[in-house]
Amino acid sequence: MSPVGERPTLVALRALGLGDLLTAVPALRALRERFPEHRPVLAAPVPLAPLARLAAGFEVADAAPLAPLPGWLHGADVAVNLHGRGPQSHRVLLAARPRRALWFANPDVPQSAEGPRWRDEEHEVRRWCRLLAHYGILADPRRLEIPAPNLPVPPEARGATLIHPGASSPARRWPPERWAAIARAEREANRRVVITGGPGEEELGHRVAALAGLPAGAVHAGRTDLLQLAALVAAAGRVACGDTGVAHLATALSTPSVVLFGPTPPSRWGPPPGKPHHRVLWAGTTGDPHGGSPDPGLLRIGVAEVLEALDALPEKLHPACNLRAKSRAAAQRPVNHPSSGG
Repeated sequence: MSPVGERPTLVALRALGLGDLLTAVPALRALRERFPEHRPVLAAPVPLAPLARLAAGFEVADAAPLAPLPGWLHGADVAVNLHGRGPQSHRVLLAARPRRALWFANPDVPQSAEGPRWRDEEHEVRRWCRLLAHYGILADPRRLEIPAPNLPVPPEARGATLIHPGASSPARRWPPERWAAIARAEREANRRVVITGGPGEEELGHRVAALAGLPAGAVHAGRTDLLQLAALVAAAGRVACGDTGVAHLATALSTPSVVLFGPTPPSRWGPPPGKPHHRVLWAGTTGDPHGGSPDPGLLRIGVAEVLEALDALPEKLHPACNLRAKSRAAAQRPVNHPSSGG
């Protein structure tokens, strides 16, 4: 219970990554609206804090996956498991002794018996909205948009094609040689190109740039925090990336995107259906999303397919940029893909 004179606390557990945060935004917003008198706290890695506040008005209590919650969150008025189905994450909440818990039913945690059942094939956004609906909290899965951060961005990033070649697991990383072919074709089509990356992806970003003949200054990997990365995505004319957090940023910021899926179907993690400014490419096969090498289905997606999808995107207009180019000669050139065995 909150100390006398303090606001009651609402805790949402989702100690995961960028994409996980953004797919939970509709649920987080619904929780804030349902409990307006509560102090909203998201238990998540602290680098997500600026985006959590921007997207849903939550402060962040630093938390690692399945680790005990900070002591000051114990005894919260309401705790919501947006992390998974349990039992491990359920037990994290139980150990913090909330007055009320909202969670999916898990037979190994009898206290969760009143919760709804988990559906493996459910889209991640709808999953958490359905959880809240079970407890009488209406959450609209369409409420994914977030405001663009009010931060300066380099002029060359405005209207550019933003390429994000990395992903948290090798299974979801398209070969850098292919990303370089995309970057080279975009440049030959008179589009500016910027390359982004998360922590530890600096080498990958510079390799793509070098293969594409781009200057080192085009690489922003290792030079941005999450809020600055979001500002770059918001300023870009289009985004090309794999199934990773930047894809969800493009959706949230309404920046046209082409997203390459491999081991995980877009029906579970892709942009909302019926959005013509987002295109997904998927070979129709599934595999291990945490595998140690590029998924075979992902490797079936070719450079020409990605360029065609990029050309089909509607424009995101920026006053200082001419985004539409007519030349696609580079798309017809043969490309070697040593990483795929081709």
